[in-house]
Amino acid sequence: MNDNYKHHLLTTGSCRTGRSLFWIIGMVVLLTTYSCASSSVMESSPSGDTSSEIKPLTEVEPPSPDPRVGLKAGLFDAEDAIWNLDMLSQTTPPEDFVGVTNSDLAFKDNYAIQGNYNGFMVWDISNPSAPELVVDFVCPASQSDVSVYGDLLFVSGEGLGGRLDCGTQGVDQTVSEKRLRGIRIFDISDIKNPEYISNVQTCRGSHTHSVLADPRDEENVYVYVSGSAPVRPEEELPGCSSALPEEDPNSALFRIEVIKVPLAHPEDAAIVNSPRIFENLEAAPSHGMSPEDLAEIEQAKKEGAYVAEIWGQQRILPSRIVSSLLQEIVDERGGSGEPTAADSAALRKQLPQIVEERWGDRGDDPLQDRGPNQCHDITLYPEIGLAGGACEGYGLLLNIEDPANPKRVDAVADSNFAYWHSATFNNEGDKVLFTDEWGGGGQPKCRENDPMEWGANAIFTIDDDDQMNFQTYYKMPAPQTAQENCVAHNGSLIPVPDRDIMVQSWYQGGISIFDWTDPKNPVEIAFHDRGPVDSTRMQMGGSWSVYWYNGVIVNSEIARGLDIFKLKPSPYLTENEIAAAETVTFEQLNAQGQPKYDWPTTFVLAKAYLDQLERGNSLAEETIAASRQSIADAEQASGDRQRTILRSLAGELENQADKSSDPEKVAKLVTTLEELAAEALAAR
Repeated sequence: MNDNYKHHLLTTGSCRTGRSLFWIIGMVVLLTTYSCASSSVMESSPSGDTSSEIKPLTEVEPPSPDPRVGLKAGLFDAEDAIWNLDMLSQTTPPEDFVGVTNSDLAFKDNYAIQGNYNGFMVWDISNPSAPELVVDFVCPASQSDVSVYGDLLFVSGEGLGGRLDCGTQGVDQTVSEKRLRGIRIFDISDIKNPEYISNVQTCRGSHTHSVLADPRDEENVYVYVSGSAPVRPEEELPGCSSALPEEDPNSALFRIEVIKVPLAHPEDAAIVNSPRIFENLEAAPSHGMSPEDLAEIEQAKKEGAYVAEIWGQQRILPSRIVSSLLQEIVDERGGSGEPTAADSAALRKQLPQIVEERWGDRGDDPLQDRGPNQCHDITLYPEIGLAGGACEGYGLLLNIEDPANPKRVDAVADSNFAYWHSATFNNEGDKVLFTDEWGGGGQPKCRENDPMEWGANAIFTIDDDDQMNFQTYYKMPAPQTAQENCVAHNGSLIPVPDRDIMVQSWYQGGISIFDWTDPKNPVEIAFHDRGPVDSTRMQMGGSWSVYWYNGVIVNSEIARGLDIFKLKPSPYLTENEIAAAETVTFEQLNAQGQPKYDWPTTFVLAKAYLDQLERGNSLAEETIAASRQSIADAEQASGDRQRTILRSLAGELENQADKSSDPEKVAKLVTTLEELAAEALAAR
């Protein structure tokens, strides 16, 4: 459908002159010039958009049947489906990183920094059609989530095998002075030669982290650390305790860590606070198993699989655990060789007792009636003084005006959510979106019969008292196979002015771009997806993180490397809106340290607002057409003539604002025109 768009030059002549004069003479002339104006606009608009193809989101027409269904599997040769995006490049990882999980992304200048469980990679994306690898730094530690600030790179480490010396041999001992669990700090002033300068160890490691720059403090930055692993032994890191807080006020449970990093001496970075933002929260409600999961359990039983009830839920025991348990039974009877049918029967009989002994009954678990004791991820939005904490069983809203002392101001739970994973604010800060990583990211949770409310996004508005109010859910709509891990994951806003548009990863569900300006009616407007990594079995892959950065969309593909996309104009996102988004640029970006988007005053910003007024039927067609022509005339003019056209148009639109169904957007357009006129005056 989009390949058929027509792009023509605007016709010139008497009609064009008539439109310019319209705004100077007044609305009466419109009636005599409109027939000429409308025919030209219908043919093409000055921006290259055909205005008649702009459609409201209520009329979105996705491809049918959905091309994401039934894609051919493959690692680097999978079939793919794409809509309203252009794929610029697909780049495979270097040798030391192939077959190892790619994780999060951060950006600095023209570089994309990609985490990997083996370390991190730095890609030069100045030519997004041909990224160049400039660093492949081997330094194993899951998850190796990355963030940047100035000349510093922060990398998370949580797994038991991470070493302080970045060695690849792992750590075998239960207690070891060589283990790294926390934050690594690198100097990247010479980004092609990162220097490992320091680390900050934490009791539960760093699963993820977020960097906070306090506008009032130019000498330090703060790192909020979320660690979800078990508490490490005190013998390994003094001061670590897994006791309940009422038993030990220094317990590593029910808290996050705040690290203060002096920019002049990052080697002195240290924990300055461990705020207990989870106090007085009860256990969150939960849902049971989905119809697909229940059917899988029943089928597994019919096929003779070992199914046990663990912590109140039936689970299929992995083959590696079954093999180990069978071997124990063989050893107990003094046998050798392969387990017999009698051994299998013995295991089935003993399984309830084995489960009780090894995994226990959570009825006596002192944590089971309490709320979360750690966050998975915290998104900081310093411009509004708030953070969104996705904290396992709850979504939290935090006040971060004092960076070292975040305070909880609201908390929400939802029985449809299994694991609150990450958060994204809209640009105005009056909405927040939380993701649910149901199944932990390693399971297929986008199957045809999986509920659309599970493993999805939940959208909330934020009122003046910083209280969150639920609006609706959004889930990537294309069903995926049982061989594809799929659930909501990381994404970011795309800076389209006056709209809330997000690009988001869904693991092997691919990436989905959706508009949630209306928080009750989110609508998908673009996507990309590949077939499964393997059509015969579950194998991890798909989009871990996908973020917009300086005009391109960069995707960290777990198994396949780095993808870069560009937005493609459509009836639901015009060329002008995309061009306006591209005027927003940054020297660095961490999606979890969310920046506020501010649009420079440009003609394309005015055109984008006008396109949106047309999409919403917010002004009369003849007004839209004549406004479009006047902006084109002004853009081609200069000096006093440009200023006169812009001021006249601004005045006429201001007079019509009260007749519009969207007077606020008309006001934004008027302000943009007036600012352009002022710039024309200053340029004289």
